[in-house]
Amino acid sequence: MASTNDLKNGMVLNMDNGLWAVLEFQHVKPGKGPAFVRTKLKNVESGKIVDKTFNAGTKVETATVDRRTMQYLYNDGNNYVFMDVQSYDQIEVDPTIVGDAKNFMLENQEAIVATNEGRVLFIELPASVELVITYTEPGVVGDSATGRTKPATVETGHEIQVPLFINQGEKVKVDTRDSSYLGRVKG
Repeated sequence: MASTNDLKNGMVLNMDNGLWAVLEFQHVKPGKGPAFVRTKLKNVESGKIVDKTFNAGTKVETATVDRRTMQYLYNDGNNYVFMDVQSYDQIEVDPTIVGDAKNFMLENQEAIVATNEGRVLFIELPASVELVITYTEPGVVGDSATGRTKPATVETGHEIQVPLFINQGEKVKVDTRDSSYLGRVKG
């Protein structure tokens, strides 16, 4: 048990017959009346996002979430296989749990796998990853000054938008939260 005053982003609560991850929270102390905590919660299983308000100091049940660094090995056609980097234990993760993370995962890349009582809840990737452009239309001289973009396919098969001057074979940095282009990778 924890108090709503102890809430932090990423915390997982056990409430309403499900597990809910705290995305955002805000302590509000109005000039009149009692303080309260406004939260944005995401259901770990369904992905549904809800806004919920608690009275300040209300007790909430927290779920024990084990976050382990694991290495993504391969997709066997049905599931994604991850290996614990300490114990070398392998687990299979259902594609529905992996979700959009599959767009940024390369074999042998590390990710954080969160579990609760042996059940995989979600996969956490770094905020950005470096991927090679496998296909895009060629860049044209003089295209660097505009803010326009074009579609490009990265080595995972995912399509992102990149500036016009980016060419096939270049390595780019991509934001894993919204698939946005962050810049070229030098070297």
